[in-house]
Amino acid sequence: MTRSVMVAIGAARHLPHDRVARLDPRHPLAHAPMQLRLELDGETISAADPQIGLLNRSVEKLFEARDYRQLMMLANRHDWVSPFASELGVALTLEDAMGITAPECATWTRTLLLELTRISAALLFIGAALGDDATLQLRESYVDLQELASGNRVHPMFARIGGIAQPVTTEWLARARELATVTRSDISRIRDAVHDYAHPLASIAVLTHTEALSFGATGPVGAASGVPADLRVQQPYLAYGQLADLLPKPAGGTGDLVSRYESLLNQIEPSLAIVDACADRVEALGDAPVNVTLPKVVKAPEGTYYGRIDSPTGMSGYLLVSTAEKAPWRFKLRTPSFAHAQVLTTALVGCPVDQLEDALMSFFLVTGDIDR
Repeated sequence: MTRSVMVAIGAARHLPHDRVARLDPRHPLAHAPMQLRLELDGETISAADPQIGLLNRSVEKLFEARDYRQLMMLANRHDWVSPFASELGVALTLEDAMGITAPECATWTRTLLLELTRISAALLFIGAALGDDATLQLRESYVDLQELASGNRVHPMFARIGGIAQPVTTEWLARARELATVTRSDISRIRDAVHDYAHPLASIAVLTHTEALSFGATGPVGAASGVPADLRVQQPYLAYGQLADLLPKPAGGTGDLVSRYESLLNQIEPSLAIVDACADRVEALGDAPVNVTLPKVVKAPEGTYYGRIDSPTGMSGYLLVSTAEKAPWRFKLRTPSFAHAQVLTTALVGCPVDQLEDALMSFFLVTGDIDR
């Protein structure tokens, strides 16, 4: 007999519901409200309908009420797992629109920080899903490193139009290399922990190749379903063109929970190699400039511009419509979590309801990245 069930995720437990998703409170999906309406055939999910929009950060409308310099303050608010990636994507899009080229040292430092963010996000999603305190403590070391560079643990606000806020120090670069070494030595343990957790859940929440393409799945979720959408390889930006040998090679998967965690894990070691290479290059550049001088009033030429980067959970896109004023007329975000929330409508069908939480966490969702 089919029955309808409203599942509360995160802060939605304060709204009417039939069931609360039992997520580790440290998991990003547990930080804000989301609902999931399920149709159950016995104890198996026969239909799933994500109920989003309960958070509504309104960042896109706020972009239109701020001048271009102020956008950096808002850019990292919606994805609190990968904040530097979000502000960097905005900065790169604006630089392209304004014809600005960031200095070489800024480019290499940005690449370094983006890969540190990628590792940090992977460790958080893995550690929270497994309830693995050691992995989560390792992730905290990456947050500490971000704080040491920017002064902020959650919202770094380190990217600038035309560069970064300030150069990183030699001591900071040494700590980045040391943390990469520590992480590399811990990969085997993390991989074993993921194997023990994920393999009993094989064939759960399968997202087929066709479905992944249809919903626009990218990043580890897309790669697990055989969609090799990595802009670092396909359309190199920042310093990735010079780091091609270190980038991960495309690897397919069966699109299930196990494949998604394997894809996430496979991001870490290439990112560690890139961190080392970028640290060496930044140190070699010494006291080179890390930003450009901007006019007192920054404006983008009239027109429509689109930029995109590979954030830790997938492709992020930025649509800028400018009327040559000091604020954008429109600034639209394309976020990976929004696309991946939609795949739940098909991927959860056939999943036993008692494995719902494990299935949800395997799509690496950040609620603010959905309701931005």
